[in-house]
Amino acid sequence: MTKLYNMYFNMMSNLKNKKGQGMVEYVLIIGLIAILVIGALSPLGGAIATKFKTLTTEVTKAGVPTTP
Repeated sequence: MTKLYNMYFNMMSNLKNKKGQGMVEYVLIIGLIAILVIGALSPLGGAIATKFKTLTTEVTKAGVPTTP
């Protein structure tokens, strides 16, 4: 019974320890920012790909060799 009480007491004291709370908050904020950036840039992906295709076509027409 004493071991169970000690285990419970240690678990409760560890839950009160909030040293890692700040780091978790920073990770959550960075994750949210990453999701927002990906969501904002996703619609632009097709437009950027089209611009690169056009650029590649124009460079090829000009006679500049492209690397495979």
